[in-house]
Amino acid sequence: MQHFARQFVLLDMKHIRLISVFTLFFSFCTQFSFAQKDLKIDSVYLAGIPQGVINNPILEEISGLAFSQKHPNLIYVHTDSGGEAAVYLLDSLGKELGVMELEGVKNRDWEDIAVGPGPGGKPYVFVAEIGDNAGIHSEICIFRFPEPNSIVAKNSVKPEVLRLTYPGGAIDAETLMVDPISGDLFIVSKRDDKNTLYRVPQSAFSKGKATLEKLHNLDFTSSVAGDISSDGSKILIKNYFAIYYWDRKPGESIPQTLQETPKRLPYVPEPQGEAIGFNPDGSSFFTISEKRFNINPTLYRFPKRL
Repeated sequence: MQHFARQFVLLDMKHIRLISVFTLFFSFCTQFSFAQKDLKIDSVYLAGIPQGVINNPILEEISGLAFSQKHPNLIYVHTDSGGEAAVYLLDSLGKELGVMELEGVKNRDWEDIAVGPGPGGKPYVFVAEIGDNAGIHSEICIFRFPEPNSIVAKNSVKPEVLRLTYPGGAIDAETLMVDPISGDLFIVSKRDDKNTLYRVPQSAFSKGKATLEKLHNLDFTSSVAGDISSDGSKILIKNYFAIYYWDRKPGESIPQTLQETPKRLPYVPEPQGEAIGFNPDGSSFFTISEKRFNINPTLYRFPKRL
């Protein structure tokens, strides 16, 4: 909260009042959300440190971020529903480096992005068109393309498309994770009281369509983002009010780990934070919000306690 207050101390009184209302709302919802588990904040990672502010109006609706495994300090982000069918390249201070347009697809409701092993073990970018606020879409999509060899101001790529259906009908989701060990793709639902974990093997890309496997429920709701560290040993899932963290034991699968009680990490309140991702060595994770209350998105870094 101290970082949050310092970040906006220079705003005018109108903005300060908006932030005060938001902070009170956040505090109330946080207490309500954790009443059942009463998880205390763990200091595995420290509080968030502002890295930079995004001022480009095109990037006001960032809903996913993922670090490159090929280029140091490169972050891939994308915007929410109705935005461009493009992945934007930022550095670890939030400065824009370029854009990659995805050919032949649209941004109906892109909600998360991940980087993980693709064909031949090469690093691929995965974009999840899984948002469905009204629960009306019979199919969702995941797009896959290899990480670019170089960083340029403007580029384009034609992604592979995997069309997915849920076993019980349409579901709204905002969380995609790629297991770097198995290569499996995981989606976490958003709107059920206890969010549901789904899985599809990456081999499904060869057929172009598949039905997701329903696994088990998590003990929280409103999941909006998640990530698995590049070595597969750490897992993050966040909702609007908290960040949950798991250490994965050697030999455990992702579903096995996620059935264990998570730790709750420090979180800087964000107006509408829907993105989270580890840096390549897992020494920090980053978050960013969509623009709300006239507050431009701020990129935060949460360093691991030494």
